[in-house]
Amino acid sequence: MPKSKRDRPVTLSKTKKKGREHKEIIVNGIREAVEKYSSVYVFSFENMRNIKFKEFRQQFRHNGRFFLGSNKVMQVALGRSASDEMRPGIFKVSKMLRGDAGLLVTDMPKEEVESLFNAYEDSDFSRTGSTAVETVELKEGPLEQFTHEMEPFLRKQGMPVRLNKGTVELLSDFVVCEEGKPLSPESSRILRLLGIKLATFKLNLVCRWSPSDFELYREGLDLSDVETS
Repeated sequence: MPKSKRDRPVTLSKTKKKGREHKEIIVNGIREAVEKYSSVYVFSFENMRNIKFKEFRQQFRHNGRFFLGSNKVMQVALGRSASDEMRPGIFKVSKMLRGDAGLLVTDMPKEEVESLFNAYEDSDFSRTGSTAVETVELKEGPLEQFTHEMEPFLRKQGMPVRLNKGTVELLSDFVVCEEGKPLSPESSRILRLLGIKLATFKLNLVCRWSPSDFELYREGLDLSDVETS
């Protein structure tokens, strides 16, 4: 009887090698970009949406590159200290790669980069598990935005509803979500049905490096934190 393909062992050394090769590709890509372009920016992001980020990146397609991934890998590419940095002073950029962050390496004038980042903001529906930024409550009474066919689905989401002469009726006040609390799958679905977008996809500049200077954008960051190796 032939062996099942499902039973074939996976060589861990191969998976580790692929992971190492992927990291090397990222490191080499960052280093090549830093040699090619004149400025390096660190940016943070909130409520990342891949499709919308791809659209934003198109504005830099002719004169820049974006990098997202492991902060540690990006730090290795740039250098974590003055002793191993690839360009003078660029280890300061590594110090700012914290949390949800990425790199932009570009030749675009500083003023244009700042304008594009500051102007960009896009609303979207909140995902399950994200924190509600406000409380949404529905009052008792008819819900005329919903058709009668949706009444069973709304009940499955925990809403106290019934059909009253073909109209969906809410039997009591219902809190869809509470500010500061994580969204349940049901809350997320109801907000989408209501057309309420509570998530804002935003990109925030953190710092900028060039061969001649280093600049912090975010308030509360202390330049002394990155001055030492």
